[in-house]
Amino acid sequence: MGRQRIEPDSHVPIYVQIVEYLCSAIAAGVYRPGEALPSLRALAIELKVNPNTVQRAYDEMDRQGIIRSRRGVGMFVADRGTRSARGLAEESVQAAFAQAIATARSASLSTQRIRDLFDEAVQDGERRKELHR
Repeated sequence: MGRQRIEPDSHVPIYVQIVEYLCSAIAAGVYRPGEALPSLRALAIELKVNPNTVQRAYDEMDRQGIIRSRRGVGMFVADRGTRSARGLAEESVQAAFAQAIATARSASLSTQRIRDLFDEAVQDGERRKELHR
């Protein structure tokens, strides 16, 4: 799944960081409907977090219909999991944009300057993506 960095000092609870990470992976097609997610213990070891924290993330994703538990077998992406995960990812991005815009407005940046900064960030992201291919 690739190394995910959990930020314990973040204002975002660890289980929410795990949900966001897994939703991004599902939305990106890393995990497809019907595919198993890593076991609770395996993900806890990989992320260096308490297994109870991973369980809480899995419980939240199950509650939202993104994944389904198969008793004694594991957690699997639900049939509508990709669509649900993409929606949550979009909500997260929208919230980040709203926060960034509020920060820019408090710094008295113009709408055009905010758009220019956004375009620069998108271009930087594309360059980084190309470098990692």
